[in-house]
Amino acid sequence: MAYCPYCGTRINSDEIYCVSCGKSVPEDIHTRSKEYKKSFNTWWILPLSVLLFSITFTGGSYWFIDHRSTKAEEKLEKGEELALEGNYESATKYFNDALRLTYKFPAANQNKQYMDLAIQIDSLIKDAKYYIANEQFQEALKTVEKAEGKLNNMDGELIQKLIEDIVTIRNKAKVAQIKANINQDPSISNLKSVLWQIEAIQNEKAQTMANTIQEQIISHAFSNANEALKQNQFSIARSYVEEGLRYAPESQKLQSFKTTVEKEKAAFETAQQNRIEQAMNAAEEEHKKNKNDAVEIVKIEKNLNKQDNLVVNGKIKSVATVPITSVSLSYNLINKDGIIVDKNEVYIYPDTLYPDEVGQFEFTHYDVQKALQVKINKVKWFLN
Repeated sequence: MAYCPYCGTRINSDEIYCVSCGKSVPEDIHTRSKEYKKSFNTWWILPLSVLLFSITFTGGSYWFIDHRSTKAEEKLEKGEELALEGNYESATKYFNDALRLTYKFPAANQNKQYMDLAIQIDSLIKDAKYYIANEQFQEALKTVEKAEGKLNNMDGELIQKLIEDIVTIRNKAKVAQIKANINQDPSISNLKSVLWQIEAIQNEKAQTMANTIQEQIISHAFSNANEALKQNQFSIARSYVEEGLRYAPESQKLQSFKTTVEKEKAAFETAQQNRIEQAMNAAEEEHKKNKNDAVEIVKIEKNLNKQDNLVVNGKIKSVATVPITSVSLSYNLINKDGIIVDKNEVYIYPDTLYPDEVGQFEFTHYDVQKALQVKINKVKWFLN
């Protein structure tokens, strides 16, 4: 079969002109076929080659771009992970790598800017730590405030971490400042003034310090109130207790002693002498009967506290058959030579002891800074 070498139309072997394009065709039938096939192959190979090249180039470019984008995402994720761990310098390197892989990467660029801010904040926190170590607390707090000012109107997981770091170092500075204040002036009046400050700091160390201060205030209030009560100064005793409860409202020790003061006041105003004599006579009779007395000493201890003040405490158990109230214990402090150094009377809490119930007592001798022997003189109580 022959074809026109110009347009490819089929022609008969005896035709001289192409009926389609009008051009004269070669006389030799083989030349017609050969020339057409050459022209036909050249016509289709070129566009086909262009198409294949375009497909290969486009696919390769897409794969290359996609590969770099994937790597950039990995760098971004690793940088964010390091940033949340506080490794800001390393995180910055990863964000720079992500930007080199794909320059149009807003997240990496923004995170890099955040790292610059985080590095500044971290530097200020280190400065604050230095000031705290050198007891320059006001400088430390000013530095913390400066760091906090850089985060105004900003949000995000990293910003939240930086805020937490700032809050932590601020609390550390405040606790250290209060501790230094207490070391300079450990008086009860100063402890009262700093208690509110330290209770406002929300961390474990501050709360532990607050509990210690509360215990000192409770002990001081109880000792003063107990001393006033021994002298029948009921209003003064009550004022000491209420003052202590202002700083330690949950103290069972002070709450119980407040009840004791009120009952002692009522007893004094109505039938104090009769009830005291009854208690003393009952105590003498109970001591004579040995095991039939109203109370028994479970234990009594004495030790020096952190301020080197002598603390006397112990437990008393009621062996009476009826409830007893306003139980008090009198004792002497004796040195190694057998000489009485001090005398004291302390009330037991809770105020009312039921049969087989155990009460406690504790008294701090602020004017005694050495261990002494404790000798019990007598125990007093009222019978309901």
